[in-house]
Amino acid sequence: MVEFFKSLIPGLWLAWLAFWVLAARGTKKTVRQETAGSRFMHHAPLVAGAVLLGWPHVLGPAFEQRFHAHTFGWFLTGLALVIVGLGFAAAARVYLGGNWSGTVTLKKGHELVQSGPYALVRHPIYTGLLVALIGTAVAVDRWRAVAGLTLLITGIAYKISVEERFMREQFGDAYARYRARVKALVPFVV
Repeated sequence: MVEFFKSLIPGLWLAWLAFWVLAARGTKKTVRQETAGSRFMHHAPLVAGAVLLGWPHVLGPAFEQRFHAHTFGWFLTGLALVIVGLGFAAAARVYLGGNWSGTVTLKKGHELVQSGPYALVRHPIYTGLLVALIGTAVAVDRWRAVAGLTLLITGIAYKISVEERFMREQFGDAYARYRARVKALVPFVV
């Protein structure tokens, strides 16, 4: 039974990854994309953060210490956050449709999506991923997970800044109005 629970969160992430790969089919043609240097600036902390979150003993014994009480309740809290976060990110990905890309791009006929999850936050995929990553860190319950989460947040924040610039340049006043009306990550807050 313990092995089943240990495999739940990695299984959810693998299912999400499989969906993500399949959903990438049929996106619109890219007409502009960020530079390789810009991609490196968010990919490097994302990869490093994911390694720290998912790979035990990579930073040594001090980072394998628990940061909260190791209880089933905490695990379930983390699991719930992963389920809600990945579900919200997947729903936003479906809603974005052919405008989506794994890197910061502008697509042919790119649309400024402002409805569905995009009416709640400008970056609902990142909102969902951050919720799921926080849940994973809570379930992992190790200081290395907190370090990994910090790197992941750094990478996502950088990527958001690049996306915001692309959207301002592409959509001008329409994006400025959308930005004034809808928060970036947390409704009514951030």
